[in-house]
Amino acid sequence: MSPSVEIAVRVGGSAVVFAIMALWEWFAPRRHLTAGRRPRWPGNLGILAVDIIAVRLLVPTAAFGVALVAAAHGWGLFKLLALPAWAALPLGAIALDLVIYGQHVVFHHVPALWRLHRMHHADLDIDVTTGVRFHPLEILLSLAIKMAAVAALGVPALAVLTFEVLLNATSMFNHSNVALPPRLDRLARWIVVTPQMHQVHHSIERAETDSNFGFNLPWWDRLFGTYRAKPAAGEQGMRIGLPIFGDVAELRIVRLLTQPFRKAV
Repeated sequence: MSPSVEIAVRVGGSAVVFAIMALWEWFAPRRHLTAGRRPRWPGNLGILAVDIIAVRLLVPTAAFGVALVAAAHGWGLFKLLALPAWAALPLGAIALDLVIYGQHVVFHHVPALWRLHRMHHADLDIDVTTGVRFHPLEILLSLAIKMAAVAALGVPALAVLTFEVLLNATSMFNHSNVALPPRLDRLARWIVVTPQMHQVHHSIERAETDSNFGFNLPWWDRLFGTYRAKPAAGEQGMRIGLPIFGDVAELRIVRLLTQPFRKAV
């Protein structure tokens, strides 16, 4: 599979998921939005556009390209173990998900990295656009971590593509302002991070912010003791965002881009 096909699959898949989640939360929202879409969406989608441009200019082939190079040169742990494709594909995607979970935890606990990541948490509401609102420096650093993991493990290119498509899709899904029926949510959160599960991570309370770090798989939070079933104030009573960036003016794209360099916590 060529990099151009990989890009088409990722972009097409993301566009479809975004449209589905945006329509779902339009017709059946879980929470009333405090700031609303109009002041938030231009900045959030503008950040997405900056991220796409930055990635394509600086690391055009990203983790998928590294996987192709690793396969051509026989790099990585999976090659050393001579894992068959049927095992390397799911194990590669699961391993990358664990790497992203670990990265997420570290970004919360290392002050310099938190300054990059906190822009994602400073959104005044949580909806599908929050799932694509990440500072470009964080995106580039995350890509570097994924590329290193792919090379070290020798993750197959198809596993990288599968993981990237799922990561983009689940990020938009679990940030979206939609609700699953309670019984379905209880069952689903053993398999995938649900919107009700992930919303706790966006609580204004720091103890709740530092929980439910998973994007794709919910297992890591349960395994490493970072799982929290619900916010203390309840789903509707929970406040979203960061106290230091509560002004609506902080939703402008220029303010979003400069947030890591202002107002030390």
